[in-house]
Amino acid sequence: MVTDTRNNYLVITASGEDKVGLVDQLSSKITESGCNIEESRMAVLGDQFALIMLVSGPWNALSKLEGQMDGLGDQLGLTIIHKRTQQRERTKPAIPYSVEVLAMDNPGIVRNLSAFFSKNGINIEELQTDTYPAPHTGTSMFSVAMTVGIHADVHIPTLRGNFLDYCDDLNLDASFEPARL
Repeated sequence: MVTDTRNNYLVITASGEDKVGLVDQLSSKITESGCNIEESRMAVLGDQFALIMLVSGPWNALSKLEGQMDGLGDQLGLTIIHKRTQQRERTKPAIPYSVEVLAMDNPGIVRNLSAFFSKNGINIEELQTDTYPAPHTGTSMFSVAMTVGIHADVHIPTLRGNFLDYCDDLNLDASFEPARL
């Protein structure tokens, strides 16, 4: 009998009312199943907990974990969705760049930024936004932090200049620098 020892992958998304102990209980179930958390993003948005994670393990450990997801969701008051996936393969190497944008809050900022990168064939790898009141004035401000993957065949100084000009036209303060990993 041959045992498959290579890692398989499962993406888990979960959301529900935030309460203390959710991360502990989820991560305990993953560990007890013989799986490992490879990557994760967790946040509290409003009064809701939200999570997305990539879990790895042998196929039988992932199967065991999948079989426990519905019950765990009921127990924790979370909506849990899971799907098998595979490790991401890049066809072309990409250089990670960090993009930060700050502006007075108004609709369409994320759409405008995503349109710029999409039109230039650049993938947004991570994106995080936030709103907050400006010190002294209380004006609603909007911040965006993202990581984009730029292929080696892209002339980065030209792209950077075009991006900063684009942001200036939209009255957005922006930075575009190599990501610090």
